[in-house]
Amino acid sequence: MRFFLTFLALFLCSCAATGPAPSPDAPLKMSQNSFSALPGWQDENFRDLGAAYQKSCNVLLRRDSQGLMKSGHPEFGKYQEWQIVCRQFAKVNKTNPAAIRQFFESNFTPYSAHAGTNPEGLFTGYYEASLNGSRTRHGPYQYPLRARPDDLVMVNLGEFRDELKGQRIAGRVTNGRLKPYETHAEIINGALPKSQDRALVWVDSAIDAFFIQIQGSGVVRLDDGSIMRVGYAGQNGHPYYAIGRELVKRGQLSKDEVSLQTIRKWLHDHPTQAQDLMTTNKSYVFFEEQKGKGADEGPKGGSGLALTAMRSLAIDHSIIPYHMPVWLSAEAPNDGSQINRLMLTQDTGGAIRGPVRGDFFWGYGSKAEELAGEMKSKGRYWFLIPKNI
Repeated sequence: MRFFLTFLALFLCSCAATGPAPSPDAPLKMSQNSFSALPGWQDENFRDLGAAYQKSCNVLLRRDSQGLMKSGHPEFGKYQEWQIVCRQFAKVNKTNPAAIRQFFESNFTPYSAHAGTNPEGLFTGYYEASLNGSRTRHGPYQYPLRARPDDLVMVNLGEFRDELKGQRIAGRVTNGRLKPYETHAEIINGALPKSQDRALVWVDSAIDAFFIQIQGSGVVRLDDGSIMRVGYAGQNGHPYYAIGRELVKRGQLSKDEVSLQTIRKWLHDHPTQAQDLMTTNKSYVFFEEQKGKGADEGPKGGSGLALTAMRSLAIDHSIIPYHMPVWLSAEAPNDGSQINRLMLTQDTGGAIRGPVRGDFFWGYGSKAEELAGEMKSKGRYWFLIPKNI
């Protein structure tokens, strides 16, 4: 799938764990640092990092060498400079942590990222959902994950005007004009034309069907014992609205209480109100089957690559390029320790906005869901940029 979200849009309140969050509209500023300034750099074990970075290098090596790493942002250099270091990385022993550390120290310079003058931002987590389902509607399998309709037209407005970069709409062409598509509530109530309303798979929980739209991908364990991986295929163009924020607005939860777990519990405990709450979010996501992928393989991110648990980071791609190494230092969920590790910018998200803002991919399974649901962390990061830029 393609995470658009991130399509990774948050179900939480868009507030930092402590203190005010930097404005997403603040400009990106960078200042040069040394590796000794990176918290925990010497303790990094680089496990799984080699394979994750090699996947990004495989993409970078196919790009036009004279193209910019990030259109409109010459400070990140041309693909040519990144291709040089990727060719160097091909010679590195990926199982040797010391060799990987030496490669980055020899070929990159860390730059601390700031939103204006603020180096701190909000870091949240996401995971890959697990659902129970069937290819046919029967018994408990009554809730569809819908395939993308043929008449859905998605528009990236930034392709038409520079001032609209990062903004997207979607709709249906009627009499030569693009009209808004049906809302979440209208779609689940049968408002789509019958020819366009196609179930990809049926699952056994309306709540799970809602949460997978927020996560953007998932693994469906089918009633015949097989595995079906589904991923993001499109969205109806309506803006995302966090139901966690709605629960706070209704006085059902406090800001500090909002998490994936507390939202899910509220929905289970209030079945007659659950659907009304979920449809306050007018956004609706359509899915596609990702054939040839098992449960142990990562979903595709916005960069087109299969994500790596605890190595892939979703960023604001309107500002920050894909496939860049980033040193993250953020508060860990649950135990109050610190996450200090090298990540790769391999995904993006509709709720991920601003120069210092990230979504940490925890992977698949119940533990990943728990950690992702609890993560609302203050943190910062450093971009690793080739020395030859």
